Amino acid sequence: MPQRHVVQMSTSHASYGVCVLGTEVFLDTRRSTPKGATSFDVHATSAVTVHIIHSPMTKPMINSRWPLDPDIEILVTIDVTSRTVNDNKVKISYYGREGNELSVAWLYLTCVDVSLDVDLSRNGRVKSKGKDKAKWTWGPNGQGAVLLVNCDRDSPGAGGTDSGQVDIRTTADLQDMSVMLLRTQGPSAIFAEYQVVLHVPESDADKVRVFHAVWSDSHPHYKPVLGPDKLSYVLDHVGSGENTFYVEGLAFPDVGFSGLVSFSASLLEVPHQNSPGTPIFTDTVVFRVAPWIMTPNTQQPMEVFVCSIQRGSDSNEVFLEGLQVLLKKANCKLTICSEVETRSDRWIQDELEFGYVEAPHKTFPVVFDSPRNRGLKDFAFKKILGPDFGYVTREPPGNAVSSLDSFGNLDVSPPVTVRGKEYPLGRILIGSPLPWASGRRMSKAVRDFLYAQKVQAPVEIYSEWLNVGHVDEFLTFVPAYDRKGFRLLLASPNACYKLFKEKQRQGHGEATQLVGLRGTERRSIDEILEDELLKNDNKHVQVVISWNRDILKRALGLAEPDILDIPQLFHGDVAAGAEAFFPDMVNMLVLGRHLGIPKPFGPLVGGQCCLEQRVRALLEPLGLTCTFIDDYFSYHVLSGEVHCGTNVRRKPFAFKWWHMVP
Repeated sequence: MPQRHVVQMSTSHASYGVCVLGTEVFLDTRRSTPKGATSFDVHATSAVTVHIIHSPMTKPMINSRWPLDPDIEILVTIDVTSRTVNDNKVKISYYGREGNELSVAWLYLTCVDVSLDVDLSRNGRVKSKGKDKAKWTWGPNGQGAVLLVNCDRDSPGAGGTDSGQVDIRTTADLQDMSVMLLRTQGPSAIFAEYQVVLHVPESDADKVRVFHAVWSDSHPHYKPVLGPDKLSYVLDHVGSGENTFYVEGLAFPDVGFSGLVSFSASLLEVPHQNSPGTPIFTDTVVFRVAPWIMTPNTQQPMEVFVCSIQRGSDSNEVFLEGLQVLLKKANCKLTICSEVETRSDRWIQDELEFGYVEAPHKTFPVVFDSPRNRGLKDFAFKKILGPDFGYVTREPPGNAVSSLDSFGNLDVSPPVTVRGKEYPLGRILIGSPLPWASGRRMSKAVRDFLYAQKVQAPVEIYSEWLNVGHVDEFLTFVPAYDRKGFRLLLASPNACYKLFKEKQRQGHGEATQLVGLRGTERRSIDEILEDELLKNDNKHVQVVISWNRDILKRALGLAEPDILDIPQLFHGDVAAGAEAFFPDMVNMLVLGRHLGIPKPFGPLVGGQCCLEQRVRALLEPLGLTCTFIDDYFSYHVLSGEVHCGTNVRRKPFAFKWWHMVP
């Protein structure tokens, strides 16, 4: 419905008004109707269209005059902006019973155009005009502009992210912002008498900052005009033309913030110099702040990060050699972080998660720093945050964190469809205690943040049965070129016992594990199968993994052929916390079709590790290649594996998040 501006008509003097292109002007004739008048007619100059609103029972008279019924309304619209002040005229003539003209009311209107415009169609260009600009809608046919949180660091010398700066120090920073144009047209004399004000609701003001591009000496100056401490901005020297504004996001969607922010431009009538002014027109636009998006294993790897640990018996030099072999096969960049930078903290997967943000005009990676805060606490902020590389973190009150706050406890599925509902960016997986039980849980601040992003609807699964408590200890996803395009791999004690019994029946019961590893207790297949305590531990483990299997099948729309069981044993009961009995093979590094799998050092049958053979038989038919990496002393004995000790920045999805319907 078009905005309506009311003008009071009078027969004692001419009325003057300003209207905005595309809006309705309601002519209030209650005070102008002369005594004894029974009918009226309306005439106007060519640019003015007169609308008589009436009930179906009311009809115009033979002479095209209208009876003075109380239900009749007079509206006018103008379809072209004025070239001069008062160049549009409306005349209302009143007639008595004998048809004589009793009096006349004149209205002089000046039509101006005021339009606040953004990238409504999400194609990277600011569109002029547009319908329903104050609405933001999802889907391929949706509309509404997108705003990035300016969480990288383009500004030289900035102590933190660019969003923490109240000024623009480099034009590169403008690329992370969204353009908003205020277009005005009409006689300059009118804009000298009326104010044009840009404003933001108080509830949104701390989520955004707006800069006005002001030109002086042929150079633009970017003046901060709206933000946490500025709710409105009165424009000076408004005339026919464009004013360019740059909008930056300061906050991601979170609890209490849907991500929607609005801006308005109002044309104010100011009767007195110190008067607050009365709005006669307001144009409103809406942005949605782009969510932080995780990337699954099926996305192309761009860069692998690993920490170098040189000192001590748990040095990872052997591990790094194996990793470099894998990276060469995968043709992927490797970044080795020095021991000084990481403060001897090797668990880079637990400290951070790589994701990205995207708007139609710009995409850049954003690292999510966990509240784990051990040796790698400052690494993401000091070494990764930079030009076109953003940073975000969430800290619980009092820094009350547990092992479940580490991001080995965070994963995301590939895209899935569940009972007709599409998740084109996958679903986030969070490890938690049982729904009805107390215990360690990922901090509310982190979980709230993940849920608030909306586009990767999280699923909570049961991981607290593990000593460390991370989802990457019993599941991962690998790409495949059939079915859904991936497989879910689950650690499986049942599959391991089945394999060992098969080898025992074939006469290989004396084959031992951990061959070649000094100082380790080697156990044969026979000994493992006879260990009742180990068997009992794994009976419990299989129950909880199967429980998770059912959750994942329902939440991700999976069938049994979408899941592969990877042979794995655990020791320690569920109550006390289980750990991998031998290197945990699902805790792998996925680089396209190349997999870096913890070398399990399983029983040797015919000179070959039977565990490696079984895993190759499961994965290689999918077009995957398996590289087994020795992480025994550098990670496994410290309660982690290959995935825990590495991290991957991956290519963003081709799918645009705003095309989905959450």
